[in-house]
Amino acid sequence: MQEVKEHIATKKLVPQLRFNEFDGEWERNYVNELASKLKVGFVGTCEPYYTTSEEGVLLVRTGNLKGVHIELDEEKYVTRAFHDKNKKSQIYPGDLLLARHGGNGEICRVPEDFPTANCLNIVILRTNSELKSEYFQLVYSSFAVQKQISAVTAGSTQVVINTKEIGKLKIVYPSLPEQQKIASFLSAVDEKIQQLTKKKALLEQYKKGVMQQLFSGQLRFKDENGNSYPDWEEKRLGEYLIHKSTRNKDLSVELVLSVSNKKGFISQEEQFDGYEVASKDVSNYKIVDRDDIAYNPSRINVGSIARLINFEQGIVSPMYVIFSLKNGLNKIFFENLYNTHRFKHLIKVGCSGSVRDSLNFDDLCDFEFKFPSIEEQQKIARYLSSIDTKIEAVNNQITQTQTFKKGLSQQMFV
Repeated sequence: MQEVKEHIATKKLVPQLRFNEFDGEWERNYVNELASKLKVGFVGTCEPYYTTSEEGVLLVRTGNLKGVHIELDEEKYVTRAFHDKNKKSQIYPGDLLLARHGGNGEICRVPEDFPTANCLNIVILRTNSELKSEYFQLVYSSFAVQKQISAVTAGSTQVVINTKEIGKLKIVYPSLPEQQKIASFLSAVDEKIQQLTKKKALLEQYKKGVMQQLFSGQLRFKDENGNSYPDWEEKRLGEYLIHKSTRNKDLSVELVLSVSNKKGFISQEEQFDGYEVASKDVSNYKIVDRDDIAYNPSRINVGSIARLINFEQGIVSPMYVIFSLKNGLNKIFFENLYNTHRFKHLIKVGCSGSVRDSLNFDDLCDFEFKFPSIEEQQKIARYLSSIDTKIEAVNNQITQTQTFKKGLSQQMFV
């Protein structure tokens, strides 16, 4: 009887999804037993040791750890004397790097062609002969390991995990050939995500360049007959705006919305994870209709302005400014206009002159721009929308591929 109970209680260390050529149970061990090195790199001030790229050695900092990749933007270099002295913080191809503070559960692997480097305030993990670093990078991000990390960091406002806690994490792993097969397969999926991410960034960069040329008048469209459109005319923005301030007096509208600088209009429940933060009495809230534009006067300087396109109607806090557009201003043209450098500069100037760093409607109306004819606006809007459609399509591909990878990971690891 005892043997039966033990058999039932013991969960086999076998993944749900597995390559056909492999069988048998996986092993389980602590990271401490699977790491030949687990140390924190240099901790302290590096400024006195900074030097030029020609004379120094690359210094990898927390800011360079982006997702599962090391990105060398804003490169810093330290003297060779510093590098030679601080051997424990030297990093090599195959090493795994973790942010000590504020990490999001991801771990970077130093690529094979990485230059000689040192690191600042980063955990360095080097696997032993039982474990391939490519496999460890993947299993570290798995649900089973992340659950262990969450248990250790529960209650912390910022994720902080030290080497002692990392060493106590339990890792389940197969034979080296199976590790390599899993790593190669999922790395191919990662490569696809990276390619799509680069494609999206290039499209966004292209749109940014086109907008700069279009709104400065350097790039002009022709009409259907090949003729030039009329010259752009400088006008006050207020000539095209209709201020709206209809209150929800009869409580007919219940959907409370906010404007996010990332997502545009979102429900307050979504913004605050299911919690309602609106006042119990929403009769003084302002009604916003589809295609209306709204902004928070004290947050427009960080991009909190949007056109309502994902809901038919909602209500927003009384502090919001709401307006619609007259027929002479195309809504998509205006959406792109408020993302230009000039518009953002005028917001910054307008807010800096305010006691509360806010922008009221009258000040917004005083902004002056050169406007094309409505026909040219429509042509510009269609062209920019076509780029947005391509960006959105690539973004959907990224999301789908990430979901595909997540589903695989959940089944390929124990």
